[in-house]
Amino acid sequence: MGVRSCGMRTVETILPSSIWIGVAALLGAMVGSFLNVCIYRLPRDLSVWKPSRSFCPSCKKLIPWWRNIPLVSWVVLRARCPDCGGAIAARYFLVEVLTSVLFAWIAARFALGLDAGAFLLFGAYATLVALMVVATFVDLEHFIIPDEVSLGGVAAGVIWSSLVPQMHSESSFRGGALASLLGGFVGYGILWTVVELGRLVFGRRRLRFEKPVAVTWKRSGLDASINVDGEAIKWSEFFFRGTESLRMEVEKGDCDGAVLERGVWSWSLNSLHAGKSSFDLNCVSRISATVTEMVIPREVMGFGDVKLLAAIGAFLGWRAVLFALFAGATVGSVVGLLGALAGRREWSARIPFGPYLALGAMLWLAAGPQCLSWYWTVLEAFLHKAP
Repeated sequence: MGVRSCGMRTVETILPSSIWIGVAALLGAMVGSFLNVCIYRLPRDLSVWKPSRSFCPSCKKLIPWWRNIPLVSWVVLRARCPDCGGAIAARYFLVEVLTSVLFAWIAARFALGLDAGAFLLFGAYATLVALMVVATFVDLEHFIIPDEVSLGGVAAGVIWSSLVPQMHSESSFRGGALASLLGGFVGYGILWTVVELGRLVFGRRRLRFEKPVAVTWKRSGLDASINVDGEAIKWSEFFFRGTESLRMEVEKGDCDGAVLERGVWSWSLNSLHAGKSSFDLNCVSRISATVTEMVIPREVMGFGDVKLLAAIGAFLGWRAVLFALFAGATVGSVVGLLGALAGRREWSARIPFGPYLALGAMLWLAAGPQCLSWYWTVLEAFLHKAP
């Protein structure tokens, strides 16, 4: 990109590229501090604006600004709250570092022209990076992607694409908006199809145990968990849509101490049918059973991933959707295979796909078009050599 003139001096003379990259890195660290707020509060249905100041997750005491300096405070405080001594997760520091590095990279990669167009492009891609960081860390911890990130990302992608149509190699407001909408539609449509077909083919898994295993369902506050042969998983993770059912072949069992019938038990998210008895799980504390077989519902992926890919398409276009999906699936498959080799139990193993889609989007920004060009060149050469 060219350098805009400003009288006898250029913008680059006023603000050298190295300083601009440093400013972008500092901005990224500050944005990363806010992203940590989003990562903590959004999956807990807390407002990201009230309280406006951050608070300690352990003692809930508000943190004064001089203890909340990006990158510095976590190191100076030695990852401990000075009031209660509670640990401050390394994630807070990691998010600030990662966002800082990515903002600096975007400035160096796309915005060295230091003109209005370059700054707008930086704003667009910085917004995408922020959304991908939040989606990644929330999905890693909670296996969800908030709609504020995914659907909000679709809206932000359309707006930025309209303002900066060169993101899609377009030159007009209308062209950018249409390219963004097409990318969002393709992203949503592809993964929606995968999810629905996956549900039809792989929607249930039957587990037969050589010896009867102990199963315990237990409520804790508003949440619940189920423990199968010593391995626990959140109850809600079996019910992605809320309409699934889980079946068990039970030899013996009880509900809050009351003996239940043996045979087939059918569970939904909020109820249990054990023979002639039915229970509202919202009114139950603990259920125990000895089980010989389980039929559990499962999904290929959650709808949060579907909406996240739509957001990626809205920012980067339909070609980036295909690239991010392929790259994410490849990396996710490798990680899943390594997890299986490490001995993780298959019945409860879940791999969040959002981080891999986010990684695919970043790889597209880094070298996606070049990779596609190389792929087609190699494919064309191979086809010419084929008999």
